[in-house]
Amino acid sequence: MADWREIRAEGLVFEDERILVLNKPAGWSVMGERHDTDLARLSEDAGEKLWPVHRIDKVTSGAILFAKDLEAHGGLTRQFNKKTVEKAYLAVAEGEVPDAGRIDLPLSVGRKNRVRIAAERDAIAESGGVWSVPDGAVFDHVKTYPSVTEFRTLERADGRSLLLVNPESGRRHQIRVHLAWIGHAIAGDPLFDKRSTERTGLHSARLAFDAEWLGERLDVTAQPGEDFWGLVPGVEPVEAASLFTG
Repeated sequence: MADWREIRAEGLVFEDERILVLNKPAGWSVMGERHDTDLARLSEDAGEKLWPVHRIDKVTSGAILFAKDLEAHGGLTRQFNKKTVEKAYLAVAEGEVPDAGRIDLPLSVGRKNRVRIAAERDAIAESGGVWSVPDGAVFDHVKTYPSVTEFRTLERADGRSLLLVNPESGRRHQIRVHLAWIGHAIAGDPLFDKRSTERTGLHSARLAFDAEWLGERLDVTAQPGEDFWGLVPGVEPVEAASLFTG
């Protein structure tokens, strides 16, 4: 049986009287899943009511922000909705990814509720480090969502690349779909490799947001665990905090 106190103690990144930031292990959902894999339910059953401010995928590890009261929750969710929260991820992608790039590809939802690019694959073109599709190629028979992901390659080893990723928009599965559709799927991603036995190589490394009750902007980082670095054994682990200073 999972122990909330143990998960909390091992993953605590930041806490005060209004919020808690947890370094979520891969394999745990934030909310809405079965009891045994749902952190919101697990914490409540342990006597600690928390309100998730946002979500990251179950297969993704890293920083997740919880509010301890509804007033804090409301103010923080508005920041996510207004896109004033700064987010950054570390990703392990397959192949030799270019040094840097910008993926400007709209998303849509296809069959079986699967997120996909809102255009045919052969319409995607790269120019000057930007992947996009012509306006005329964007689907007009479904709802589409403009989505932009920027990345920088930090290291390459053993046929994989370690990326620092910044999603300008925060769509469901955005980073995973964007990278896969330009030919560099995230390692172990079950959306694109159902046979994989590895954990998925995506980690929420940074959140920066306004803590209005403190009168300051908080900038927190979550360090990936050994299971993440095991996806790129030829790369020396990096301190996440060092990527966002200086």
